[in-house]
Amino acid sequence: MNDLSKIVIEQEEIVDFLKTEIELKEIYQKILFQKVIDRTAYERGIIVTAEEIEAEADRQRRQKRLERATDTLAWLADQLVSPQDWEAGIRNHLLAQKLAETLFAKEVEQFFIQNRLEFEQVILYQMTVYEEKLAQELYYQIEEGEISFYDAAHLYDRDVQRRYQCGYEGKMYRFALQPNIAAVLFSTPPKQLIGPVKTELGYHLFIVEELIPAELTAQRYQEILNNMFQQWLAVELEFILQLS
Repeated sequence: MNDLSKIVIEQEEIVDFLKTEIELKEIYQKILFQKVIDRTAYERGIIVTAEEIEAEADRQRRQKRLERATDTLAWLADQLVSPQDWEAGIRNHLLAQKLAETLFAKEVEQFFIQNRLEFEQVILYQMTVYEEKLAQELYYQIEEGEISFYDAAHLYDRDVQRRYQCGYEGKMYRFALQPNIAAVLFSTPPKQLIGPVKTELGYHLFIVEELIPAELTAQRYQEILNNMFQQWLAVELEFILQLS
């Protein structure tokens, strides 16, 4: 394993490189977000204890299978991070999570209930072609059993990546789909051929493999909470910048 820390890089070089990669603004914004979090947490008396940091560190060690202290130190050294840096990062993450819970935990369930339909999902296959005539021909050939949807998608789909996956699009939320398409997909029983549907991308044929009803799982709860928190951070930062 190469020890990159043996090569000296000045701080100015790092900043200049981030500028050339157009990444400096993103890093700058993250630092400002952390300042907002630190300030608001302090005002609300929210802290992260040493025990909480240790518990999260242990969880990360198990996840990375770092069974011995020497394994952890070697991993940190390879990442050019000191144990103190690692603990500081854990503290920042836990503090942000605690603040998000304090601000928005009571609002997540209400938001989910009000927007339940938007959290419905489908496991979707689709293909898109440019010509309406071809889309109609493929529709009838699939309906007549002359070719399977998946073989047709592999041969004709204009999306190269999806073509390799025989039309597999994956899990899609209702809100991620165009309203007219979502209305059709979520009102049609699974396994039925749908289309052709015209959009600016061409003519689409769909098959819904499965309809997944909306459920406030732990993962979805966290997604909603994180979205609320990120929106709040953006508003707070904008307000601070206007005052400065």
